[in-house]
Amino acid sequence: MTDDAYFFLVMTTEGWQGTPLALVGDLECLETSAVQAWLAAQGVSAASPTVHVVPPEQSALIPDGAERLPVPLSEEELERLRRAAATDHVASVEEELLAFREGEDNRDALLRRALAAGVPAHRIIELSGVDPTALSSASRA
Repeated sequence: MTDDAYFFLVMTTEGWQGTPLALVGDLECLETSAVQAWLAAQGVSAASPTVHVVPPEQSALIPDGAERLPVPLSEEELERLRRAAATDHVASVEEELLAFREGEDNRDALLRRALAAGVPAHRIIELSGVDPTALSSASRA
């Protein structure tokens, strides 16, 4: 796994597509000469529907042969990207996990729901702040 997010060009409507860059909003890296040169070389703008972006943990899912560019994103930008990429159901559970940091009401039920919704364990731990052993015990309950 890499620490960089990736921009890539989508040239087909088949299979996994990542997140359209336009859904993520402004990113600091869009102002860099490297990104501007890459976009110019591809003959597209940042607003093009063919420019998509994935967080570091999903970079292995970029289609083979796709034009790609690694880009560093801030933590806030990565969070926006992950939220834009999440389905409505996953996004809803992730919001609850963030709210969970404020209190521990129904902790195990929330952790089980998050796992059942398909939120990866590392995201549950990151969003909720729970200890990984607490996640393990909740999944067995």
